[in-house]
Amino acid sequence: MNNFLKNHKGWLAILIVVISLIIDQVIKINVKTSMSLGESIRITDWFYINFIENNGMAWGMTFFNKMVLSLFRLVAISLIGYYLYGQIKKNARLRYVVCLALILAGAFGNMVDSMFYGLIFNASSPYYVSYFVPFGQGYSSFLLGKVVDMFYFPLIVATWPDWFPFWGGEEFIFFSPVFNYADACVSVGVISMLLFCRKDLDDLSTSFSTKRNKKNPVTEEDK
Repeated sequence: MNNFLKNHKGWLAILIVVISLIIDQVIKINVKTSMSLGESIRITDWFYINFIENNGMAWGMTFFNKMVLSLFRLVAISLIGYYLYGQIKKNARLRYVVCLALILAGAFGNMVDSMFYGLIFNASSPYYVSYFVPFGQGYSSFLLGKVVDMFYFPLIVATWPDWFPFWGGEEFIFFSPVFNYADACVSVGVISMLLFCRKDLDDLSTSFSTKRNKKNPVTEEDK
């Protein structure tokens, strides 16, 4: 089985991306069409389904306006996809291909929200559940849709001691971000790459250094 996967890395990467996208979109659409904005469902004391939307990057971060961010995502997805294709052609290690495929799937999953959700859904609200509308009659335009997040893991909820500087007496929540399945794919892919693909990352760094040195050779005067 392992040899089969090694010999079909391209198909495996496609399968990972497609399955991850399907899972991500099924979860998001189900949450968006069955929960009102801000609604929270308690699964356990440390796990909630909490429906929110954001204009930003993974984990709700925001650095640019929405259109700039969406265009940046498209460029990043194209570069990751191109790099993944090149690594498959070079017969890169299976684990490296899997990590790259997870990152690509996660990035593309959130991009789908930005591209289409504003066109096919009405605006979410705390007072009603969102629903599908005729294409193009939604709450926003192409590339300006909001990303749906829902997973909330407040693993530790406590209060800072009164003597603690700045935050004394305030509530403390360990792991407060609300995220989605696509964010998880990116995070798992990146963390796994850092833990198990150091050789591949070192080779990538060496390759960039070699190409840079070829473009800017060191002369005797530089020495």
